[in-house]
Amino acid sequence: MILGIDEVGRGPWAGPLVVGAVVLGGAQIEGLTDSKKLTKKRREELDIVIRERASGIGLGWVEASIIDEVGLSQALILATKRAVEQITAPYHEIIIDGTINFLKDTNKGQYVTTMKKADLLVPAVSAASIVAKVARDAYMTEQATIYPGYGFDAHVGYGTTAHSNAINRLGITPLHRLSFAPLAKYRKKTIMSQTPAHQGPSSVNKTTKQIGDSAETVAANHLVQLGHTIIDRNWKTKFCEIDIISTKNKTIYFTEVKYRKTLQQGGGIAAITPKKLRQMKFAVELYTLKNKISDVNLRLLGISVTGIPPIVEDFLEVV
Repeated sequence: MILGIDEVGRGPWAGPLVVGAVVLGGAQIEGLTDSKKLTKKRREELDIVIRERASGIGLGWVEASIIDEVGLSQALILATKRAVEQITAPYHEIIIDGTINFLKDTNKGQYVTTMKKADLLVPAVSAASIVAKVARDAYMTEQATIYPGYGFDAHVGYGTTAHSNAINRLGITPLHRLSFAPLAKYRKKTIMSQTPAHQGPSSVNKTTKQIGDSAETVAANHLVQLGHTIIDRNWKTKFCEIDIISTKNKTIYFTEVKYRKTLQQGGGIAAITPKKLRQMKFAVELYTLKNKISDVNLRLLGISVTGIPPIVEDFLEVV
């Protein structure tokens, strides 16, 4: 009962960092190894088998803009926490590929063993490596259709000659990590172009509504990365409001987003008091009534978003 953890996408110039977490739970799957040693076809075949047989699978995503803001080390910690939060299957040990315990500051840190080449030696870690690699590659292939000409489906964001030539020809995209040295010159240009001539960078302020909208967008993107489909945002009547409504696996989720500028202001999840919970339930009842929804699983979620720019700090299914 090992929870295996491995990351994919630490070094690319573009695209998200993805951490995979897998509990095989006794499942015996032939052919598991480091995802880099497998062909694309074989990875995708094993990904299907892992998803069918594993007791638990989690994927933690951190997008390029957050990597630029908090740095790669903090992004790895954040992605690992996000992946582990999705695991509900029991396990008695956590093995992370590499030498750094990304969970050391959490209550799970004491159960972690770090191991070099664990993706070759520990089946659960191999499985985590595979599901993370397949998910990230699929995402980058989708981005190739959104940003044609960059070849994201071929190099998946890594710093190849073709990728470099595309950037020189077309410029950068929101997928690019401007904190990485080869792209640093574009970050300076972006900052200059976004700052009005009569203002210094510190005087460009967002309104409370803009910050709230930005936090909700970050929360919605987080849900999408977890496999949700967003069906509505800011649904409201004169009696109540629901921040995000999404679906996944024949279940409708109603999400309350709470934003805090700093952690010192207290976690956003703590703001979901019993009174707020009753309001959320009432809003769900009203939404289902107005939309004639019945015989469907319904769940309430809370997402705490912190910082400028905002990142998801906590994620909780409250009912």
